[in-house]
Amino acid sequence: MAGAFVLIVAGFGSAVIGGATDTGALRADKYQTISQNYVGPDISSAASEVDVSRSFDRSVVEKQAKAQAQQVLVAQADLAKKVDAKAAEVKANQWVLPVTGYQITATFGQRSGLWATVHTGLDFAGPSGSTIVSVAAGTVKSAGYEGAYGNRTVVTLLDGTDIWYCHQSRIAVKPGDKVDPGQVIGYTGSTGNVTGPHLHLEVHPGGGPAVDPKPALIQHGVTP
Repeated sequence: MAGAFVLIVAGFGSAVIGGATDTGALRADKYQTISQNYVGPDISSAASEVDVSRSFDRSVVEKQAKAQAQQVLVAQADLAKKVDAKAAEVKANQWVLPVTGYQITATFGQRSGLWATVHTGLDFAGPSGSTIVSVAAGTVKSAGYEGAYGNRTVVTLLDGTDIWYCHQSRIAVKPGDKVDPGQVIGYTGSTGNVTGPHLHLEVHPGGGPAVDPKPALIQHGVTP
């Protein structure tokens, strides 16, 4: 009886294994059929292996290569324009010292009997007739005699900041002139309320009240 049971179990196991093998073969056939739809017949056979690159139309490849090359040129030209525009923007916003050969003799916020209120600018003392240049790009807003400030030029920068250049011996620009960083706008002098030749520089953001010129200069890469 025990021997018969063993034979029955062995037979059942063979049937299960046989069924699994048939199912695996069926799946393999389906996989091969699907694969052929994409890459051609029996990719496992070296004799029938498909070289996909040989199936492309060479004229199409050449056409696409030319289009790609043209796109690269356009992209490079566009990048060059952006670089040039950025360089121009940086140059336009670059600040420079307004004079050379100077000594700082008065700073913002100081009090003295020389001024009716606290000092509202930065004084660059130097020989009369020293060249004064625009600290940055902008447009001359006004140029002329202005009481205690003497000969004064006001330049409005690209961001709306007004820069005052006071006590000049001579003004070299007129209202409406466009100026670049480092462009001559006048010469130091002793006009107005002064004790000696110097440039009194004021910074007025947005044309409003004066702020300390030194931090403004430092912020734009210039240390007086």
